[in-house]
Order: sequence, then structure tokens, then C-alpha cells
Amino acid sequence: MIQPAAFYDAMRRHDLTFFTGVPDSLLKDLCAYITDHVPPEDHVINANEGSAVALAAGYHLATGKTPVVYLQNSGTGNVINPLLSLADPAVYGIPILFIIGWRGEPGVADEPQHVTQGRIMPELLDAIGLDHDVIDAETDGYADIIGRACERVRSTGGSHALLIRKNTFAPHALEARPDALLPLTRPEAIELVVSRLDADDLLVSTTGMTSREVFAYREQRREGHHRDFLTVGSMGHCSQIALGLAQHQPGRAVICLDGDGAVIMHMGSLAIIGTQRPINLRHIVINNGAHDSVGGQPTAARHIDLAAVALACGYPHAESISSRDQVDAALGRLREHAGPSMLEIRVAGSPHTNAGRPTTTPVENKLAFMKALRRESD
Repeated sequence: MIQPAAFYDAMRRHDLTFFTGVPDSLLKDLCAYITDHVPPEDHVINANEGSAVALAAGYHLATGKTPVVYLQNSGTGNVINPLLSLADPAVYGIPILFIIGWRGEPGVADEPQHVTQGRIMPELLDAIGLDHDVIDAETDGYADIIGRACERVRSTGGSHALLIRKNTFAPHALEARPDALLPLTRPEAIELVVSRLDADDLLVSTTGMTSREVFAYREQRREGHHRDFLTVGSMGHCSQIALGLAQHQPGRAVICLDGDGAVIMHMGSLAIIGTQRPINLRHIVINNGAHDSVGGQPTAARHIDLAAVALACGYPHAESISSRDQVDAALGRLREHAGPSMLEIRVAGSPHTNAGRPTTTPVENKLAFMKALRRESD
């Protein structure tokens, strides 16, 4: 396996000193090393992958140097627009080195949301003109690959990608952790919320650990999953799924159980919800200040007031809490106010969890959810 320190040193030797992107589980050890060893002004964990490309462009304009953008391959869709309409040699010619975790590589077991993206990944990079090399744990010449990539992007004004296979990097434990002093953990907050749902409430949960923990808690209580839509993939879009449900199921309360990294990734969704004003939408954000599913790297959510953002976007009611004894009263106020309303629950950073992945497939989840809606609407 490649030591993250050695890979980082190889990048520094080629004057690659600025890093931005969205963390990925395949890159978590490299991202953790960068987080621990790069000053904050030279390492920005971004809201989404497209924004990282734009930030990288600004860095290049200011310094003339080549930035590094890291991401999971599922974030390639966010990258394509700024890559082709901003960074491309036919436009501004912004040289960028991409480091991309290859989830869903053919022949490597992975989750359903990664299968298609992983299968088409090399062809997709070819289609958008992004030259690339594949690196794995046995790649002895990775430093030379980095050097050749730097020479190419600097001479052409183009970009180059390093496609990283699973288990490439040796472990590196993240030293800098989000504040863990808050009394609630995310699993505890999820249990409190789910246990207080009404029988006919519809729940839409965000991707990653949140949906896994919702599923595990329902299993623990021996409850069905037919009123829960467990979002996989599509990070940041859970609230718009919930909006579509709320608009077209006006007689049902729709609970969106979201995460801080997901909200920040597509924060414009709050403005759309605020202007559409669905009175039956309740938006609950579990804020642990971390990208917990992909290594625990911090988000910006500890430093902003999400409730104030929601109010500014047109939510009639929004508040923030951080302790167990506040939950019941806050959930009551959430229902008392005509939606859309937001409750941010601030929890301790990166708790360990034993929640396994749902034992139902995404299609089974969808069909059971839609069947329950039709049956209860008849």
C-alpha cells in the first residue's frame, strides 16, 4: 500500500501545495494526512466538487500554480460543467490535477449507487477529454506518474486525473476532530426523532450513515420500512426529494432527515423550499460537523447558523438545539408551525456506529414506499 505521507511528498516535489475537494472513503487516509499537515488556507474541504474546481481556478489565477482537486467519482457530475466551460484549454486553460476515488470499479464489490458510475468511469473521463492514469497499492512509479501529469497540464493548460483504486493508501488516522463535547450523538438524535414520528408521517433520509441508522433503528423496533425513503447516492438532494413528496402528498407530513455536509453541498435547495413554501415539510438537519461516512473530515457547518440561513431563505420557522431534553419541545414546535420548518440538532462529532447497510435494495425500498402511499391514499 502507498503511504499517504509519501504520496503527499511526491506531490510537494512537483510544487502541488493547494488542495480542495470533497472527501471520499477511498481517499480518506490521504485526505486525513492532508487535513493534518496542510495549513487551512491551502486546504479547503469544499461544499461540492464543482465549487472545488472554481476555487482551484481562482488559486491558479492568483498564483500561476497547479491546484489539486480530490473527489469520489460519484462527484464527477458536479465537476463536468466548470471543467468543460471554465478550466478547459478551449476556454481559460486552467491546469488541475484531479485525484478521484474509483468507487464501483468492475469486479470490486460496492454499493448499488456506485455500480454504473464505476463501470463507465474510464470511458466517461475519455468522453470529457480528461486524461488519466490508474493508481493502486502496487503502483511503484506513482511519483513519476505525478511528475508526468504535472508536466502535461502545465504545458497544455489542461487537466489530468489520477484514478485511485480501492485499498490504495495505508491507514492514517485523522488527528483534527470536530468538537465532541456536545451531549448527543447522531444515532441518539436519529432515534429520538424516529421514535416520535406519527404513524402516517413520511420520512426521507439522506445518504450515508443517516439512512443506515434509520434502517437499523426500525429493525431494532421491529417496524416496517415502508414509510421511509432511504436515499442512497445523490448527496445533497434529499431535501428536494422531500419537497417533491410534500407538494404531491399535501395531506401527509413529510420529514426530511438531512445531514450538515449534504445541506451545504447544495444549499440553494433551501431557497427553493423557502419560495415553494410546502406547509407539510419538516426539515431536520443532524449536524455533527463532519463528513462521517467518508473519514470524518470536518464540514463548515460548525461555523455557520443553519437555522438563520433557513429563515433567510423563507422558512417561516427554524431553530437549533443541542441536547436531549430540548428534543420533544422542539419537535412539537416544528409541527405547530406551518412549514417549511427546520430543526437543526447539533451533535457530537464522528461517533462510532454499528449500523450495517440496509438489507433491502434501493428498488425494493422504492416499491414498498410507493405501494404504501397508494394503499393509504385509496
